[in-house]
Amino acid sequence: MTIADAAELEPVETASVDELRALQLDRLRWSLRHAYDHVDHYRKAFEAAGVHPDDLRDLADLARFPLTSKADLRENYPFGMFAVPREQVARLHASSGTTGRPTVVGYTKADLDVWATVVARSIRAAGGRPGDIVHVAYGYGLFTGGLGAHYGAERLGCTVVPVSGGMTERQVTLIRDFRPDIVMVTPSYMLNIADEMERQGLDPRESSLRLGIFGAEPWTNEMRAAMEDRLAIDAVDIYGLSEIIGPGVAQECVETKDGLHVWEDHFYPEVVDPVTGDVLPEGEEGELVLTSLTKEAMPVVRYRTRDLTRLLPGTARPAMRRIEKITGRTDDMIILRGVNLFPTQIEEIVLRVPELTPHFQCVLQRAGALDSMVVRIERQDDAPVDAAAAAGVHVAEQVKRTIGVTVGVEVVEPYAIERSVGKMRRIVDERPRR
Repeated sequence: MTIADAAELEPVETASVDELRALQLDRLRWSLRHAYDHVDHYRKAFEAAGVHPDDLRDLADLARFPLTSKADLRENYPFGMFAVPREQVARLHASSGTTGRPTVVGYTKADLDVWATVVARSIRAAGGRPGDIVHVAYGYGLFTGGLGAHYGAERLGCTVVPVSGGMTERQVTLIRDFRPDIVMVTPSYMLNIADEMERQGLDPRESSLRLGIFGAEPWTNEMRAAMEDRLAIDAVDIYGLSEIIGPGVAQECVETKDGLHVWEDHFYPEVVDPVTGDVLPEGEEGELVLTSLTKEAMPVVRYRTRDLTRLLPGTARPAMRRIEKITGRTDDMIILRGVNLFPTQIEEIVLRVPELTPHFQCVLQRAGALDSMVVRIERQDDAPVDAAAAAGVHVAEQVKRTIGVTVGVEVVEPYAIERSVGKMRRIVDERPRR
């Protein structure tokens, strides 16, 4: 980072660790008190755990407070977790609710201002600058991705193309005609856009794009390398979740690409043992837990994200700790004959095989009492069928050697696997319901 670049950062991005920790302690005391005074759930949960906001004397004391789960949010549907009157809520977002009641989040005007600020900071850390054209292909609506990226890009001073998801042919047309500098989208949908470019006879490497800010689903460094080679861009990771604020909780810096710096002036990170809930030392892998420090409408205390990562020291932003690139979640872990595996482990292997595309699904099946898994992978357009079949055998061998479990591999024709306009459906469960 040059001296000129550093001068353009927000003061908190160049603060010392001591300055940041003092700010966090002050804000955390406010947030715990705000939650306790105005949210019945937190008051009851704190009292059941035998703690009070006044018990927080240093940051380590946060571990004494109870964890919050997605189930807690669902049990208080729709507005039970709000800490301000509903009339002061300027906007509502919600999850899809595909596995039950959706989780609803609310924002005051001040919350929306913070959200725009952290997303703008994220885009700048990714390499964006005022005046850039940003093509936003995250979905708009109740999903936080589209509007979060949109207002953050505008806050930075960029020109926003609010395309949303879907209409892939039109995505390519607008990229060709408007010549954006940056695309913000899920990595799996970016693959679909690149496929469509090639289908139209365009070379993805010749597009105007120089930067891809990808999030909303786990993706690997192997996927980064493949994207950067295929599109001639810098591919960086953005992290967030609606329960905390949306995209903009943490961001990978383009100059290092070594994990995501958490914007710790607004979000306090911990990593806990997924089973016991105990806080783990820095550097150990576990489940990411986040506490909001400045949210008015819906403060969140020690929220279990289900994302697996580890906390690391800051690099490009030295005072801000990093989370390692998230490549798995406790709720997308597959346990197959006693072996734990994640779709991203399959992705790492598939991306090393030139005859196969990154489009794959893990299909869970059951014969009798035993579970099995078949990995369905598309072959490349120009790969001979025999060569692709041999590549599938190689994938199965690599899964057995590196992960330690036997899976079937089915190589299918190009475009045989359903395309996503948002998060990729990596796991297909075909097992009979009991």
